[in-house]
Amino acid sequence: QVQLVEAGGGLVQAGGSLRLSCAASGGTFRRYTMGWFRQAPGKEREFVGGITWSGSGSTLNADSVKGRFTISRDNAKSTVYLQMNALKLEDTALYYCAADVDARPFTIATTAAPYDYWGQGTQVTVSS
Repeated sequence: QVQLVEAGGGLVQAGGSLRLSCAASGGTFRRYTMGWFRQAPGKEREFVGGITWSGSGSTLNADSVKGRFTISRDNAKSTVYLQMNALKLEDTALYYCAADVDARPFTIATTAAPYDYWGQGTQVTVSS
């Protein structure tokens, strides 16, 4: 059983930065593709970005966050990070990390269904 725990959310002004972390336990983290999703009130959960387990960790970001958000992972710490810069009001949401334990090499799913384990979420609120 894999457990994921997010941290680092909070209240930040527009234009500011936050770094979210997601610590995994109970599995073989280095073999999991990791994804970040978010869900704003009244909206569906959406893909933010992901990082593969294969190679040096290829990443994929949603168009809405390209150039502002960066995903990285530290396999020694079983942790994945989401660095968020130039935050906008529309980035306000509950952010989740998720683990895809069966991902093929160099593949990142952009929908929620392939992900097997989810964290509880951490709230990010961007104010004007």
